Amino acid sequence: MTSTRGRGRPRDPETDASILRAALELFIERGVEGTSMEQIARRAGVGKLTVYRRWSTKEDLIAQAVEQTVSADLVPSADDIEALEPQQIIEGVIEAAARMTASPDFRALTARMMGSAVSHPELMAVYWKHHVLPRRELAAALLRRAQKDGTVAADADLDVLIDMMAGAVTWRVLQPDPPDAAGMLDFLKEVYRQAGLYRPSAGS
Repeated sequence: MTSTRGRGRPRDPETDASILRAALELFIERGVEGTSMEQIARRAGVGKLTVYRRWSTKEDLIAQAVEQTVSADLVPSADDIEALEPQQIIEGVIEAAARMTASPDFRALTARMMGSAVSHPELMAVYWKHHVLPRRELAAALLRRAQKDGTVAADADLDVLIDMMAGAVTWRVLQPDPPDAAGMLDFLKEVYRQAGLYRPSAGS
């Protein structure tokens, strides 16, 4: 993850954004093996030391760059899950999620991450620990809330349900003719309906 700096000038958010964007572009274009801290610095228009002051390894940097492709608005907070019904949470994010998952960049990124899981397990380990696990915990909390509401079976295996939802999206975007945003919206509604998190309204 991003390293903590000591005394000195505050970090420039625009510099961080440029570095993250460069790391994401290079990862999508070349994969982990074709990406280096030097190349990231060059594309971002900064010095190599500027990158190393912020991230100690390219795996940390790429993992955070991947995370930046998913808007924080798509991830409910623990307070949201406590205060809102699962239906309300899904309705609040599903259209943005459909647009994101239907984008060519997301498709390319998913393919790169799938390949890197075997060829560069250290990247997946970093990404899993800092980004995937926190989101799985929130998804499990959302499903537990749905269990209390009676829309998810009390004896459901939540880890399996989470894998089923994530896997469904992964394989749908990697198929030869992936859906556009409208098609992905219909697909996501059905995925969440099958999981017990979403009830389509009349005409939807």
